[in-house]
Amino acid sequence: MSRSYPNTRLRRTRSFGWSRAMVRETVLTPADLIWPLFVTEGNGVEDPVASLPGVSRWSVDGIAARAKEAVKLGIPCIALFPNTRDGLRSDDGAEALNPDNLMCRAIKAVKDVCGDSIGVLTDVALDPYTTHGQDGLVDAAGYVANDDTVAVLVDQAINQAEAGADIIAPSDMMDGRVRAIRMALEMGGYHNIQIMAYAAKYASAFYGPFRDAVRSGDRLVGDKKTYQMDPANADEALAEVALDIAEGADSVMVKPGLAYLDIIWRVKQQFHVPVYAYQVSGEYALIEAGAEAGAGDRDALLMEKLIAFKRAGCSGVLTYHAPVAARLLNG
Repeated sequence: MSRSYPNTRLRRTRSFGWSRAMVRETVLTPADLIWPLFVTEGNGVEDPVASLPGVSRWSVDGIAARAKEAVKLGIPCIALFPNTRDGLRSDDGAEALNPDNLMCRAIKAVKDVCGDSIGVLTDVALDPYTTHGQDGLVDAAGYVANDDTVAVLVDQAINQAEAGADIIAPSDMMDGRVRAIRMALEMGGYHNIQIMAYAAKYASAFYGPFRDAVRSGDRLVGDKKTYQMDPANADEALAEVALDIAEGADSVMVKPGLAYLDIIWRVKQQFHVPVYAYQVSGEYALIEAGAEAGAGDRDALLMEKLIAFKRAGCSGVLTYHAPVAARLLNG
């Protein structure tokens, strides 16, 4: 098809707001958002995270209130991350298996007040529970042991399922953990619990504020490059996604988001499964810092980036800006 000026004036459909709305190719709604929330001990606690302006750690009662807020805003799912107190952290992360730990209490509180009106996504990894800050069990040589870690992650996932989790999200990047968790869920009768696999999780510099929020950064021994992906690799991400889908993942995640839009696009084009992006803490913090410095309008910056994720092929986005974005979208 050949098009030429002046028969074709591409500005015609941009002339008015109603016309731009009619031809808009990508649409973002509150239903595309997942709201990550940090859980901490206490009652009536709102503990601001210094490196994440506008984000706080909430006690369990506060998490339940945030869940009710999410329902009112049309946000369909929240994601929970615990800030485990020091006395409960150990080399083996045993607190992850406690049926009365922060995560499980928060799940139950949300379900008590919201029922099935909102989904609860739970993180499966040991870094919020270990003294060394690694996502798994560390052997004598300092290496994160894959198969021994997977065995613990399975028990952690079942613990969360018993508490009422709707989506299990293994973020550890151990080989084979999706299959092991799926088999355990099936054997336990949890046939309808979804797995959203952190399939392409990169060893990124953008995770710093998150580690502050769960207080794992200061205690991290070494780095996570032996299990999180090299930012230089793309084909490897497709191999990771293929394995996780084959092992029983219902959806997959690319993390971080904005620096990996090419990965999101390639995953969606090749696999045609629900793909999610995690707009991670560093990305959030950069928007807030940029707006504070006068680099741009905060609301416009965050909405443009969220649209970019949808345009690249995302079914949804995990973002700390979820309640702000939902209010903007709701007018």
